[in-house]
Amino acid sequence: MTTVGLIGLGAMGSGMAASLRRAGHSVHVFDVRREVAEAFTNAGGTAHDTLASLGAACDVIVSVVVNAAQTESVLFGDGTTPGCAASMKPGSVFVMCSTVDPNWSVALEARLEAMGLRYVDAPISGGAAKAASGQMTMMTAGKPEAYALAEPFLNAMAAKVYKLGESAGAGSKVKIINQLLAGVHIAAAAEAMALGLREGVDAAALYEVITNSAGNSWMFENRMAHVLAADYTPLSAVDIFVKDLGIVLDMARSSKFPLPLSSTAHQMFMQASTAGFAKEDDSAVIKIFPGIELPKGKA
Repeated sequence: MTTVGLIGLGAMGSGMAASLRRAGHSVHVFDVRREVAEAFTNAGGTAHDTLASLGAACDVIVSVVVNAAQTESVLFGDGTTPGCAASMKPGSVFVMCSTVDPNWSVALEARLEAMGLRYVDAPISGGAAKAASGQMTMMTAGKPEAYALAEPFLNAMAAKVYKLGESAGAGSKVKIINQLLAGVHIAAAAEAMALGLREGVDAAALYEVITNSAGNSWMFENRMAHVLAADYTPLSAVDIFVKDLGIVLDMARSSKFPLPLSSTAHQMFMQASTAGFAKEDDSAVIKIFPGIELPKGKA
């Protein structure tokens, strides 16, 4: 029986682990916050104190950490604590769900293959609610042998699992393009709402009209609801788009491809970050606009 492990019980990872368990799988977990991993055991999971222990116990490991640097750490250790790669059994599969530079993902596949391990490039999208319900989207690429082991777990975590190629990189490229659109749409939504506020339009009325008109986008509808509620609790933080749009621009720069909208949106998130809103919800990019009074939410 194939055993699955999951690293990173954050907003997305905790929902993904719950979806795996709901599908009937025996789920092993690791999180640097030991109390979070232990809490998962209350409903029947198995928590590990070390990445090496998790690696030895599982045939498929799903990594849901923030970026490439954290992925390197969970795989290969941080210089003092070993990662999971050295203890994984030959033929085991590592499923990487972070948003990363596609070239880095290609190189990681080669490194793991040299260790006798298999790899699925599998960035995710959909947010915490869809992760918890098993309805998120996965943009994947990997060799057939890796899919053969990992596919039942991918299907348990996601409503849509797109197979985009038989080698790493394709999944990450599609995710980067998705992040281009997501970041630009959030920035545009914030700009539109800010202009409305500057011109004295009632924010709730503007939201109602736009969400029922051709100018609407999923990001306007979702993120401007946060602004109306004055709730900047970070479901996805400003600094996530500083990182992700930075990767977008790096990828385009390598092929000398112009991205004027992405560049502008990246600067907006950078400005919000340096203004002190780095850890707030990404809708806080609206706070960079001068001379507006933001909604205060319900008292």
